[in-house]
Amino acid sequence: MIEFLKKRWYFLVIILLVFVLIFTQKQAKKTKIEEKMKVKKQNLKEILTLSGEIDAEEKVSLKFQTSGRLAWVGVKEGDYVKKYQTIASLDKRDLKNRMDKYLNSYAKQRNTFEQNKDDYTKVRDFGLSQEVRDQAKRILENNQYDLNNAVLDVEYQNLSLEYANLWTPIEGIVTHIDIPTAGVNITPATATFEIVNPKTLHFSATVEQADVVNLKEGMKGKLTLDSFPDFEDGVKILYISFSPKSGETGTVYQIKLELSEKTNKLPLRLGMTGDVEFLVKEKNNVIALPSRFIKKDKKGSYVFIKENNKKVKKYIKTGEEIDGKIVIESGLREGEIIVN
Repeated sequence: MIEFLKKRWYFLVIILLVFVLIFTQKQAKKTKIEEKMKVKKQNLKEILTLSGEIDAEEKVSLKFQTSGRLAWVGVKEGDYVKKYQTIASLDKRDLKNRMDKYLNSYAKQRNTFEQNKDDYTKVRDFGLSQEVRDQAKRILENNQYDLNNAVLDVEYQNLSLEYANLWTPIEGIVTHIDIPTAGVNITPATATFEIVNPKTLHFSATVEQADVVNLKEGMKGKLTLDSFPDFEDGVKILYISFSPKSGETGTVYQIKLELSEKTNKLPLRLGMTGDVEFLVKEKNNVIALPSRFIKKDKKGSYVFIKENNKKVKKYIKTGEEIDGKIVIESGLREGEIIVN
């Protein structure tokens, strides 16, 4: 017998594990049945916490629209610039030479057009054949087209001269310059100037579709910033996007929050992270139970209460769920004992 048990020891282990599992399940069932709580009124609050960062409404990334030699850079990183201030320019000598060339071509074409116009007037007024008059008219029309093209060449070149100057459409701080030194040949892709207006800072966060329905513009919240652990201040929702934010794995919406004057006095920087809390639901002095105590059948929701050491089924009317608890609108009194 002993020899048999030695060879079949794993059977004993399996039998022991089965007994342990059965005992554990019975104990868990017993514990669940014995769980109870006393009914009392309480205050419920549901807080929605969102993570986000400091962003700016006005921020631009500026590039030249033409290639050329960078002749002048008038700013450096950290400088504060005014709206419409010129910050850099390309070498304009070649552009100006081309402009002179186009102006000369325009003047020449203008003279040719005027001459053909006079010639056509003479042909028309001296009673020549219709064929000759038609030929003169076509020559005049072709010259008109050439003159129009010459005008367009001048206008295009004038735009090129304007594009040789890079100016900022907003005021703000220069935060990044790709090529800070003049004398380098650049393309539109290799010379970027970034400017941020610090007067337009706000807190930006994203909210999931299940929670965005609980928010609205003008709603106030509480802001904390990771860079300033002891700081706390109020914020207000300025904007909630109508369409989901692109590039995210789930369906989330962007919200922008207005910073108070107190917060704006901090040495804020773009990208500083933090959290904002919103009180989305609140009910005071109500009876509420964890959902695990509430059951349902065809008649409705009910709970088990303890009466004279017996479990008694009692139907209740439930309300909304707040912070993981179900509000009981009717059917229970304070002091009653609920069992699971």
